[in-house]
Amino acid sequence: MKVRVDPEICAGFGICTGIAPEVFELHDDGYAVVLVSAIAPGDEDLMLRAESQCPARAISIIPD
Repeated sequence: MKVRVDPEICAGFGICTGIAPEVFELHDDGYAVVLVSAIAPGDEDLMLRAESQCPARAISIIPD
């Protein structure tokens, strides 16, 4: 599984960084970026939670 943040949609709420700070970070410009290339097997539920709680709907999950 991979996760992506669409930089054109992200509004910088930062909810994803609170859910999974090891995966998401707010960049200097205030928008979220993904820090890892692939999601660890035990973190799928966190990614689904981050995706569903993103107010801007900027996070998408990409299955392997």
